[in-house]
Amino acid sequence: MKMTVNNVYIMLLAMAVSLASASDPSPLQDYCVALNASKAVVEKSARTQSLQPQMISSFRSFVFQETHQTKLGRWVDGTPANVAQIPGLNTLGVSLARVDYAPYGLNPPHIHPSATEILTVLEGTLYVGFVTSNPENRLILKVLCKGDVYVFPQGLIHFQLNVGTTKAVAIAALSSQNPGVITIAKAVFGSKPAISTDVLYKVLPSGQECGAVSPVSVLD
Repeated sequence: MKMTVNNVYIMLLAMAVSLASASDPSPLQDYCVALNASKAVVEKSARTQSLQPQMISSFRSFVFQETHQTKLGRWVDGTPANVAQIPGLNTLGVSLARVDYAPYGLNPPHIHPSATEILTVLEGTLYVGFVTSNPENRLILKVLCKGDVYVFPQGLIHFQLNVGTTKAVAIAALSSQNPGVITIAKAVFGSKPAISTDVLYKVLPSGQECGAVSPVSVLD
């Protein structure tokens, strides 16, 4: 059966709608400040939100003045600057985070389900990588120095390890106002309720199959 021109148009329109719905909503006006209710950011579409005059003119809706150095812990510490901290980011599709790494500090394998990440190293040396999708699961690795920039594609598992004896600092730019984060180990081993050990036993390697890797060996 021959497809009509109208059917082709309908198919193309459906594809366009599906692609559009996979990312942050596009703004229909200059800005659409997110409302804050009970300390939880409530996002409302630019199509329906009625902006309050005092919020429109508020400087505080568009600034977050706490992206300074955070207190370094054993591994890593971060300061997000997304729509929860800057309500003016609502519908603009971008956010930022500063990450401070202790010596040999690790930002463990995680994903951002809603954003691609561009990482810029401000200080120190980072060993970074991401894993491609099934079935290949290829590990893409790189050692980054001050001034280097690296991209982590949306939804892929990635990590950063400070391989220096001093602290490291990086700025992560993300293509979503609320990129989200899922730390793999925390999600698998810290879920509530817990995942059955019968399930974990079948998918995790035994101790004999695991090998320890020292922080220095990644540079060899």
